[in-house]
Amino acid sequence: MRLLKLLAALGQAGGSALSAAWTFPSILASAFLVAWGAEAAQFLMSQGLALAILAWLQTLPEFAVESVIAWEAGKDPERAHLAIANLTGAIRLLLGLGWPMIYFVFVLSGRRGAKRRLPPITLEREHAVEVVGLVPPLLYFLVILWKQWIGWLDAVVLIALYAVYLWMLIRNPPKEEEDLTDAPRVSQWAYRQRGWRQKAAIGGLFAVGGTLLFVTAHPFLESMLAVAAIFGIGQFFLVQWVAPFLSEFPEFVSTFNWARRVTHAPMALMNIVSSNINQWTVLAAMIPLVYGFSHLHYYGTWADFHFDGAQRIEIVLTLLQTALGVLLLANMEFDWLDAGVLLVLWLAQFLVPHWREEVALAYGVWIVILVVLFALGRKKFLAWRYFLETVHT
Repeated sequence: MRLLKLLAALGQAGGSALSAAWTFPSILASAFLVAWGAEAAQFLMSQGLALAILAWLQTLPEFAVESVIAWEAGKDPERAHLAIANLTGAIRLLLGLGWPMIYFVFVLSGRRGAKRRLPPITLEREHAVEVVGLVPPLLYFLVILWKQWIGWLDAVVLIALYAVYLWMLIRNPPKEEEDLTDAPRVSQWAYRQRGWRQKAAIGGLFAVGGTLLFVTAHPFLESMLAVAAIFGIGQFFLVQWVAPFLSEFPEFVSTFNWARRVTHAPMALMNIVSSNINQWTVLAAMIPLVYGFSHLHYYGTWADFHFDGAQRIEIVLTLLQTALGVLLLANMEFDWLDAGVLLVLWLAQFLVPHWREEVALAYGVWIVILVVLFALGRKKFLAWRYFLETVHT
């Protein structure tokens, strides 16, 4: 309830900053527990499906924040822009800051034994499902953008796209058992349990970590947002950048840890890509559903969520950034130039908010350059080929 009041006020300090003393270590503990669970689960199911489960647990706080904002927007349409701000900010934060963070941690952690000073992160063939999985929701969002509104039927389509994505992941085989030696000791312990104890141990890591995250998320967000409000951080900035960063903090923790281990950098990158797919489908679908039910509750009629000019710019900017991300991973590698471009363009819009149109143009220009490189054969479009191989396996 305090989180509801805090987000409704969005500018008034609430909660206790002192609660960070216990919520911060609890968030860290939950991040490690669910990450250990995912590392053990990838030997029972496909790595992609394990990461999808992990992404769900990690983005629970983001869903909680978005649902509160969408419900408040249904009561007060003047707050509708905050729902789009939170959605687009969360996506752009993970892609513009999260992807580059993984790469640079990977390079710094492996620089002593690396043959190249700036080696790329090379994805595995099965990761093509995640890369290609970003494309359908982006294409459907073009339809939503053209309509200038999103309704319950769009929500159904987006959820269906996510279901198809999960079905594709299920088709992938689990990891070979000899790779278990690279996993943390907790993951090894859970996997090596016999009989029903194995699944209970792995499920327990997910359950305990997820429960701890669920219990801790609201107090953690409360205290951090209250501190941000005390320092006079603006309402829109608070919702678009501060709230998403705090709600996705567990994901940054686990991916940082994987990137630091070098050999798990592809897994770290796919963890965030899986969350991006989650956000473009299920999280986006939640907005018109919660907004519609809220409007029905307060005014007695269902209402679709309509976009104004500013919201369309936010969506266009986010679509272009994600489309660029897909093309950067289309050759199944992620190198220093890819990470640098994403980070610089994200910093530009973060530090100078009124540069949104210019940054969108920069994304568009880079997309055109990559398309030309693929057309000329200078870059190989491996993701689609690997995806088709996975589908026909």
